[in-house]
This record gives sequence, C-alpha cells and structure tokens, in this order.
Amino acid sequence: MAYFLDLFTPETWLAFRENGADVTGFRERHKRLAGDRVSPGDIFLCYLTRLSRWCGALQVQSGTYHDDSPIFDDPDPFTVRFKVEPIVVLEPDSAIPIYEDKVWNMLSITNQYERGHSSWTGFFRGSLNKFEDSDGRYLVELLKQQKDTPRSYPLTEKDKRQLASKRKVRSLDREVEVEVPDDVEDDIHLEEKIVGTQSETDSRESIRMQAKVAQIGAEMGFRIWVPRNDKTRVLEYVPMSMHEKLLESLPLNYDDTTLRTIEQIDVLWLRGRSMNRAFEIEHTTAIYSGLLRMADLLALQPNMNIRLHIVAPADRRGRVLREIRRPVFSLLDRGPLYEQCSFLSYDSINSLGETRHLSHMNDTIIAEYEEFTEV
Repeated sequence: MAYFLDLFTPETWLAFRENGADVTGFRERHKRLAGDRVSPGDIFLCYLTRLSRWCGALQVQSGTYHDDSPIFDDPDPFTVRFKVEPIVVLEPDSAIPIYEDKVWNMLSITNQYERGHSSWTGFFRGSLNKFEDSDGRYLVELLKQQKDTPRSYPLTEKDKRQLASKRKVRSLDREVEVEVPDDVEDDIHLEEKIVGTQSETDSRESIRMQAKVAQIGAEMGFRIWVPRNDKTRVLEYVPMSMHEKLLESLPLNYDDTTLRTIEQIDVLWLRGRSMNRAFEIEHTTAIYSGLLRMADLLALQPNMNIRLHIVAPADRRGRVLREIRRPVFSLLDRGPLYEQCSFLSYDSINSLGETRHLSHMNDTIIAEYEEFTEV
C-alpha cells in the first residue's frame, strides 16, 4: 500500500462530496504519473489548497481511466480518474490545519521547516506526490480520529479572505477562474521590500539561474536565446563547449512588435525555427514583469504553441501562483494564462540540472518539476 497526495480546492472538494465522493480526478498532465504510480488499494490523502488543511483519505478501487463527464467543473479538466472508497471525508471547518502541532511536528515533509517559511510547500506543488509510508499511516490515523471524535477548526479571517478572493467570470467561450490577491497576505510585504532594491548578489543569482536554464536546454539539444544585454554575463556561467548553442539572432518571422517582445524573454529553447519553451526568471523583480511578458506574447500570437514557465525562489511560489490568476491574465483569447504557464522553483531547476544523461532526455521531464495553480 502506498500513499499519494490528492489536492483539492474548497470548490472541487465540495463538488467531490456532492457527486457521491466515489470518484477523484486529475488533470491530463498527470496521466503518466497516475498510471505508473497508483494501484488499487493505495490511499489518496486529500489536502485543501488555500486553507492548508487535511480533509480526507480515500482508498483506490480501480485503475486509472478517462472520463470527461462533469463532476468538478463544466467542462471538467480532471479527466484522469479513479474509483475510490472514502475512508474519511471532512467538512472544511473540521479539516485539520497543517500548522497544528500534532501535524506539523510529526510529518517529515514539514517538521524540518520553520512555520511561516514557504520552503515546505515544495511537496505540495502537484497531486500524486508520494508520501513516506510513516507519514501516510500517521495522517490516515489522525484523520480517522478526527472523524470519530471531531474537533472544530473554525475558519480564520485569512481563510475567509482566501475563499472570497476567487471568482468565476465568463470569457467568450467559457467560464474561467480569476483571483484578485489579498494585499494583506504575508508575502506581499516581501514583494514590497524587494522591488527596486536588487543587490549585486541578487543580480548574480538571477543571472546564474538564467544560465542554468540555458545550459539545461543546450544539453538537451536546443538552441538557446537570451536577451543581448544578458548574454555576456550568462556565458560566464555556461561551459565553453556550449557557447555555440546561444544564438546571435532569432530565426523567427514575426512582426516587429512580437519580435521585440520575444527578444526580451529571459531564456528561450528553440528547435529549428520553432520556440519550444520560454522562461522568465523572477529573483527580486516584480512578478508582474514576467507574467506580463508571457501574456503579451500570447495576446500577440494566440496560436503560438509554446510552453511557458516562471522560474523563481521557492518562497515566491505562492505569490506567483496567485498573481497568475488575476483577471488580466485569465481572460486572454487563447485561454487563461494559468493553464499555459507553470512555476519552476530554483530548487527544481538545480535538481533538473543535476540529472544524469540530460543529453539523452526529452524536455517533457520538466513535467516532473513544474507546478500549476490548482483550480
């Protein structure tokens, strides 16, 4: 028996319960993980995003299958599904907050971190992450105890703001989620302090990460573009043998406005005359700058087939994944930016860079590291 993370928003948790609590679903990008990792008899441990609470445990009753009938939304993005039998299903106000001592201090995924520091959230970057068996067993027993002898955990004012901050709006062809981030949340103070105060150390770290992303792409066989103003500094961190992979000019046929936008993107991976992936490095600059550049690109070229990524320190994860849901980014003709642009932490980029035999790997390995905002 193995234990896996199953992320829910308050909205999808309500839909799950209202539809019989016997089917859970994941996005299409999780298809391979779901098929490779999960077997009947395994346990999904359910975690409420935005509220940071453990809300249930489900035992897998089937192999994975595809079904797009509406359960969690309409149209429903969670089409990679499993039949499940509920072991514990809790209401949000009785779900167990992760910051409770009996949770935080006992789980290996949290007890090594200080409360309030965002580094612990790496495990929660996406569903189907596997728990240590001891963590899984402990959470199941804790949730069973809560079911048998319930304790109330009333929603805090911050919880209520989190629940109120998201709305569905109608675009031309469907409803999309939008969020106006709450300016009183803790990490906005970090944003205010760092914008406009980039030190030389910060600048070097940003360039080093830009170079790391460029080098990974070069090792995978891509040609690389970095802005002309950055190229000299980036090359200081890239092995000499790969310098020839960095382009002098872009081999693209777009109008001048589109080309000027593309040329300012921090790192591009290209194959032939096609752009495969675009990366914006957000070390201490305002998160908006990278997101706006990505949104500009999609607005100018809505049919462009390209993967987009924001690369930033782990402690900026929450801010990125909330800002990307602002209405201006969610109402693009191409569809909401949060479906097309993912977050990659510095730690993930460093881990990817240490992977052996990158030259023999496909860039789809990034799916193992990227994080999307959950809706």
